[in-house]
Amino acid sequence: MKLQDLDIIVTAPPAPGWGGRYWILVKVTTDTGITGWGECYASSVGPEAMVHVIRDVFERHMAGENPENIELMFRRAYSSGFTQRPDLTVMGAFSGLEIACWDILGKDRGRPVHALIGGRMNDRIRAYTYLYPLPDQDIMAFWTSPEMAAEAARQRVAEGYTALKFDPAGPYTMRGGHMPAMSDISMSVAFCKAIREAVGDKADLLFGTHGQFNTAGAIRLGQALEPYAPLWFEEPTPPDNIEDMARVARSVRIPVATGERMTTKSEFAAVLRSGAAEILQPALGRAGGIWEMKKVAAIAEVFNAQMAPHLYAGPVEWAANIHLAASIPNILLLETIETPFHDQLIKGSIRVENGFVTPPETAGLGIEVDEDLARAHPFAGSDLHLNMQEAPCNYAGGNAFTGGSPPIVE
Repeated sequence: MKLQDLDIIVTAPPAPGWGGRYWILVKVTTDTGITGWGECYASSVGPEAMVHVIRDVFERHMAGENPENIELMFRRAYSSGFTQRPDLTVMGAFSGLEIACWDILGKDRGRPVHALIGGRMNDRIRAYTYLYPLPDQDIMAFWTSPEMAAEAARQRVAEGYTALKFDPAGPYTMRGGHMPAMSDISMSVAFCKAIREAVGDKADLLFGTHGQFNTAGAIRLGQALEPYAPLWFEEPTPPDNIEDMARVARSVRIPVATGERMTTKSEFAAVLRSGAAEILQPALGRAGGIWEMKKVAAIAEVFNAQMAPHLYAGPVEWAANIHLAASIPNILLLETIETPFHDQLIKGSIRVENGFVTPPETAGLGIEVDEDLARAHPFAGSDLHLNMQEAPCNYAGGNAFTGGSPPIVE
């Protein structure tokens, strides 16, 4: 059996676009007629350019190869161009293709992917959700309203969720780590207070920051949040400032989580060695794929750290996350996004039930991709999957992070 054909679909979820402005799905077919699906979580270049990168990685390192030889193909891509170091874009391309290989192997053997990577360790996986506006809430006012966030939190807990993520400490700025405005700290405290009062001890609070702050600013913010006992303080400093993140971890009594913008075991191992984080959040469509993150989970075990796969993409990457989570002993949480489009794209083949996900027993990833639906929603814009604002932190007028992919106002 050899990898033979590649098709790439860039699909755009309908507004408001939770999960990003577009998802890059890859469809890989073998010479024996087996089709595997993967998803490339790659957002540092536009989708048109990324399609060419994905094709280059496939044709250069994978076409004609047996899909079993994942380690060989990984080393080819990782070493490409005499580099032998993490490359965010190349690994984003390879990761989605690698996921498709596992889907192929599972289908070929009639077994779910988790059965091929160590077996089923977990019968149910605890899920968490980001706090998105409820249907009757103002989509723009929501991000600066502790009251609306508390209402959404009550609803999610009623649905069975036991962990909720939110990030009111904007802005999401390209200018690197900055000192938070006092108003940002006050708003963050108000969100934690309102949500904690709304859910009591029925749910953990997961506080996100998207790597926005300098070290001293992250410490100030984290210490202000300590009374509300969040389960984690996510990416408090930019992801490449590992030693500075370790200083935050030593100074704040909230576990630090990081990883959504990292790739391969070399970057994750550096985080663990430094003591910068106790919770790792790989995005499997970017971080090197299922096998590479299985290795990271094993390294994390040695450091008594836990895994919480990240999701800000489509349901194919989610399915890969689920199979990894099913197979490892140190899973903490699994991020999920519930929208009609996510559900329809995989024809409801995996769902969250009462706050937990049951790993599928069907072959491969256990999903049925609605290819016609994906093609019926092509991405026609020139924007990136996610954007960072150019304006600096506003110390006079306040800041807001308006969700992951707010509507574009022309």
